Amino acid sequence: MNRVVPTARLTQYAHGGGCASTIPPGELERVVAGLTGGGDDLVAGGEDGDDAAVLRVGEGRAVVSAAVFFPPVVDDAYDWGRIAAASALSAVYAVGGVPLMALSLLGWPRDALPADLAREVLRGGRDAAARAGCPVVGGHGADDPEPKYGLAVTGAADPGRLLRLDAGRPGVPLSLTKPLGLGVLNARHKATGEVFAHAVETMAALNADAAGAALDRGVRCATGVSGFGLLGHLYKLARAAGVTAVVDARAVEYLDGARAAVRDGFVPGATRRNLAWVTPHTDFGRIAEEERLLLADAQTSGGLLVAGEVPGAPVIGELVGRGRRALRVR
Repeated sequence: MNRVVPTARLTQYAHGGGCASTIPPGELERVVAGLTGGGDDLVAGGEDGDDAAVLRVGEGRAVVSAAVFFPPVVDDAYDWGRIAAASALSAVYAVGGVPLMALSLLGWPRDALPADLAREVLRGGRDAAARAGCPVVGGHGADDPEPKYGLAVTGAADPGRLLRLDAGRPGVPLSLTKPLGLGVLNARHKATGEVFAHAVETMAALNADAAGAALDRGVRCATGVSGFGLLGHLYKLARAAGVTAVVDARAVEYLDGARAAVRDGFVPGATRRNLAWVTPHTDFGRIAEEERLLLADAQTSGGLLVAGEVPGAPVIGELVGRGRRALRVR
């Protein structure tokens, strides 16, 4: 099937792109403070800010609910659709759930972009969800001056086998299932039009196998790495679990071209905001600014950060007893 090409680059219709357009973490926490949570049956998704909400509905049964949507992160409409869908599905995988069905969330500038292009976005999302065995059964669309797309996903989980932010314990290694650098490569793509196929495929890859492997190994603590960057999401995990997270900067893997993108100045504003948010809680030692930015880089559809070992994923650090600061980079 031939892809529909817009009259101008799709990313130029958006002020930001992907999860780099997420409201800054500190600001978001202040906005939602006291407005989230539920009763005793809500076992994840309260004040700690888990990736998805998990509600116990019976013995050994829980419903998982998550929503993710964002402006175009790449110029190809079909690829944007499958990346956004993968990101939403990953929110369910990140808590140990299995996606069951999804609803599309679409904002579209009807007077600026053709409807056939919106269809390409939806087709990409449908195909990504189909790989997860998750039908897209409807949704909601709105006339919006900036294009946005994502999914609201409903899933299922065993409430006794969840991946939670607050379940981290000292002495456990930390694994990262996708390399970093998506934010800076996407910023370069938006600014120059350069296409990074390896970054597109990394974002479009599902986290299903990684989550399944973690659960099979008895892991109980994990989180997705997305708009708040590795350090931002790790800070949330360490804070919720009452531990200090230690990162071995030399063990973290990056996508080809990520370091060059930082050196050439292609750093999203969200990445700098992430770094500013975590800096008061982090002992960086002698870690250089370039490395700090990469560790805080705002990812779109990144991997899972797992408190445990996952086959094929590098171990990038460990959890230790709570020290003076929640994070330490060595």
